Amino acid sequence: MASKSAFEYYDNLKEISPVRAVAETLLNSSRVRKVTVREAYELARKQPGVSETDLPVYPAAAKRLGLPEGAKILNDCHGKIIGRTAKARVFYNRIPENEKRKVEGDLREAVYQLEQYDLIKAEGIIGLNKELMIKATYITTTTDAANVFNWLVNFTPYEELQEIYEKSEKLPIQDIIIVAFNDWTCNDTYYNNVGSPQLALVDEQHNTIFNLGMRYFGERKKGTLTLAWTSGMRLNMAACHGGIKEIDFSECEVPYDSLKKRSIAFFGLSGTGKSSHTNSHDNGGTLPKGFKKVVLHDDAFQIDTENKVCRVWEPTLFDKTDSRFPDNPDWKYFICTMNHAIIEYNGKKIPVGLDLRQGNGRALIDRDLLGKWVNNCAFPAALVWLMKDSVLPPILKFNDKYLAVAMGAALMTKRNRAENVKEEELAKLVFEPFANPFRVYELYKDVESFIKVIETGASCYTFNSAGMWKSSDEIVEKIPLQTSLTLQTAILTDKLEWEEWGMLPGACIPTRESVEKILPGYYDKYDPAKRDNFEEYSELLKNRFDQRRSFIEKSDIKTIPDLQVKLMERLIIK
Repeated sequence: MASKSAFEYYDNLKEISPVRAVAETLLNSSRVRKVTVREAYELARKQPGVSETDLPVYPAAAKRLGLPEGAKILNDCHGKIIGRTAKARVFYNRIPENEKRKVEGDLREAVYQLEQYDLIKAEGIIGLNKELMIKATYITTTTDAANVFNWLVNFTPYEELQEIYEKSEKLPIQDIIIVAFNDWTCNDTYYNNVGSPQLALVDEQHNTIFNLGMRYFGERKKGTLTLAWTSGMRLNMAACHGGIKEIDFSECEVPYDSLKKRSIAFFGLSGTGKSSHTNSHDNGGTLPKGFKKVVLHDDAFQIDTENKVCRVWEPTLFDKTDSRFPDNPDWKYFICTMNHAIIEYNGKKIPVGLDLRQGNGRALIDRDLLGKWVNNCAFPAALVWLMKDSVLPPILKFNDKYLAVAMGAALMTKRNRAENVKEEELAKLVFEPFANPFRVYELYKDVESFIKVIETGASCYTFNSAGMWKSSDEIVEKIPLQTSLTLQTAILTDKLEWEEWGMLPGACIPTRESVEKILPGYYDKYDPAKRDNFEEYSELLKNRFDQRRSFIEKSDIKTIPDLQVKLMERLIIK
């Protein structure tokens, strides 16, 4: 299915927002030159701040993209800002009318500045399944060509899927427009300023984003994905900032063969193990012989409950590279890098992925890194919320859909002393519902979507990926990744039986008999009832769930009182 142009989508052209109208006018300017991915690559090679290394672009990707023979990886350094800037976001549809008028005027002035430059645009397709594709156009200056190239790599150049796209049925969704202007100048204190102004103006209702004063590629990628996820939500599909893989047991020995195909999805903030669980080849050697694994993606997909299928948005991975030494075999699959140090090694200039130059070094990597991949996979048999919360056992299963979704809606992380915050701040949880900081619509819509996913057949779990209270919040029983991978396989193969965790009705822990067969010593090590200093443990457990309740109480879920009550009632520790 394909998206619609503005003329096709709007029955009444007066419904086009001023933000979309500004973008459309720029999109259709005769001065804006369309470039291919190869042309963007050649422009990027000449761009200040971009280094051409001696490391080859992954050959299969270079061929698919139509790059010149022997194309080398380009490294783009963004400057002071090395990550996304949440403070720069202005949500057009949420601000008061008087502020809208102001922002619209400032936007027109910014575009007037932009039009003094040589401008280019690139067309891409967001989504790789013929049932869910959105056309997108990225407009910017020639001096931003590296981000144009990276954007086309991260998604798909229009020409690559043009034939499939143009034969697809039309969706009731507008094409996406992204406009970027790195050299924007403005002294207005209304906008975030770090020595220069920054604005990410989001008009999700009209599938338009302006990135002004920001060079970091992640703004373009996540801005585009934000609109894609929201478009999927408008089509009644659950938006997922997570990883998902499918395991095929049909060629395994009895009794595993009867399991057929099962997908499992993971949702977690940075450092909780989302990629480790999604991308693990064989779950630490625990999957039965004969299994086959495919990965949909480790970052972004959509769940279609009506057709019971999951669909991917991107053909590449946007990975941190801080732990990849030069001899890591992953480098074979790299297409481009960002914010890397370049060193000379055996007469060749190579990017080093160890965050030597700065933090948050990134790369776009071909999905071939993951082994076999697919563009759609089975409806998830299991959803897993990954959290670092010392009061939780390594695994919980929820047999109450409202508790399951409440835990996802109140997915949490904690402050740490490295953040230089006051001691009382360390006790406060930080919530990122469903691990998706890019949600631009009301939280209750995600809640309703995931309730529907569970009602359609997915079971739901929480994995604690840190450690469990041993004698205090800081003295914990470690939970090795291998333990969690073993538990993941146990979920997929129905090896666990469950008993109610009395302190949280609706939540279950594995029975001693079932878990000891696969992880000897597990039950006594992680039995919640056997925590040292149990009164203090119990008090912290109640405090953490009170904070979850408070978050739900203050959120926009309150606009649906019956739903809010059901979620809050489930988050009570007995």
